[in-house]
Amino acid sequence: MLLSLGLSLWAQGPAAREPERAPPAGDPALATRAERSGFLETSSLEDVQAFLGALGARTDLLRVSSFGTSEEGRPLLLATLSNPPVASPRELRALGRPAVFVMANIHAGEVEGKEAVQNLMRRLTLGDLRPLLDSVVVLVAPDYNVDGNEAVDVQNRTEQHGPIAGVGRRENARGLDLNRDYMKLDSPEARALVRLFNDWDPQVVVDLHTTNGSYHGYHLTYSIPLNLSFEPRLLDYQRGDLMPALERAMLERHGLRTYYYGNFEGEAAAAGRPEGRTWRAFDHKPRLGQNYVGLRNRVAILSEAYSYLSFQERIAATERFVEEILRRASERGAELLSLCADLDREFVAAARGSSELLLGVRYEARPLARPVPVLVGEVRHELNPQSQKPMTVALPDQYTAVEMQDFGVFAPVKSVAMARIYALEPGPASRPIVEKLQQHGILVEELTAPLTAEVTAFSVTKLVRSERAFQNRRAVRLEGNYVQARATLEAGTPVVRLAQPLGRLAAYLLEPESDDGLVAWGLLDASLAEGRPAPVRKIMEPAPMAARALEAR
Repeated sequence: MLLSLGLSLWAQGPAAREPERAPPAGDPALATRAERSGFLETSSLEDVQAFLGALGARTDLLRVSSFGTSEEGRPLLLATLSNPPVASPRELRALGRPAVFVMANIHAGEVEGKEAVQNLMRRLTLGDLRPLLDSVVVLVAPDYNVDGNEAVDVQNRTEQHGPIAGVGRRENARGLDLNRDYMKLDSPEARALVRLFNDWDPQVVVDLHTTNGSYHGYHLTYSIPLNLSFEPRLLDYQRGDLMPALERAMLERHGLRTYYYGNFEGEAAAAGRPEGRTWRAFDHKPRLGQNYVGLRNRVAILSEAYSYLSFQERIAATERFVEEILRRASERGAELLSLCADLDREFVAAARGSSELLLGVRYEARPLARPVPVLVGEVRHELNPQSQKPMTVALPDQYTAVEMQDFGVFAPVKSVAMARIYALEPGPASRPIVEKLQQHGILVEELTAPLTAEVTAFSVTKLVRSERAFQNRRAVRLEGNYVQARATLEAGTPVVRLAQPLGRLAAYLLEPESDDGLVAWGLLDASLAEGRPAPVRKIMEPAPMAARALEAR
């Protein structure tokens, strides 16, 4: 799993080739705002809606709906593309095909994904990619952080190479980074997105971004689930099979260099001093989209177009990357469906057994099995005439391959055994936690009769709360020890069984020591105090119990 494949290809290959992105002749309504402006501007919500309306008038393979509303009440657009067309999860399941969900603009200053998916939808319905819709269903959220997208300003992300007329802002209207909101679900956008995952259950989720940092030599970098507590079979499939295939296709078919997302750390080699730089991924926590989706046992790919390429080149690289993902999903659809179904079934079977199942609660970055040649790029600077700020511009095909350690995965340094049953406090105090779990799609039940069992509680000896807020919340960390005693849980106690497809997600949320769970985000503050047990108790062995499912409100 930790081997990196195909490295010798990355420092060579043809120069990047542009895709054919011109709209059909005589049909200006199908041109994106980026195309109409000569790639000086990016699309507004109104532009995206007009594009989808024009495309829908010319094809029967597109359905447009909304999967929620933003903080300021704007629609979260969802386009579904398929032959035959589908407009609901029920119709998708009836087709029995894999679904690929592509999301753009979660950070609304990183706008090339929004433009690239419009190009792709045009090609999928009216152009050269039309045959793919006979075997895969494509779901597209072209403008996820829609409020941030409408806040266009030439002073946003000034260092990237265009579009010079400005881009939106990173955060939503409440100042929340939506790519840090997958676990706490504070925003209406994140709650709507996770509801979409629950309803449509796509086998592949693609999240489109732009880099913001190191000067490397790739047209595009990417990330996958990086947490080694997740299902090993999923991690092996992505690192050992899927991503090497996509790298080869990007280079051989399009002349585009790609590698795992990261940033340089350390000092470059100098006279009498060895190379001190390393390449480091970010981060293992499921608050980030690609890790969250991996925690749900689904394939997740984060795309990062190189921000110092021109706006047009970034759109092209992103478009080609998603194109290759769709080709792969079309070719390997049965494999994807089988993999995801097997992962769910195997976890439930293991959770019903008696063997200990571990979950990491503290992690550290680990290097891959051997050093890899990472491409170091060169740049220059030029003035943006609109912002009057310098932009960084990549020098075409000027890069050097430097061998270094790639800290590309995160391994647990402390793990705990997951409970077979998690029990919350009975009464109204637990209702917000029950609702939060249900928002994730986790089955929560309540006991209809008392349950007597060996119960493990985490006794809090120290509660550490961060002094500064992050994402409007102050992080919490607990220290303490586990105490086991035979106890009786009363009828009405909310309980969560591990033996469900999202059981690992439930454990990550509920474990008192979890680094990204409900305790860590301060969602259990009202019930936490030093000298008291944490409000989540654990039953470590399978136990028969009388319970009924709680309905989501």
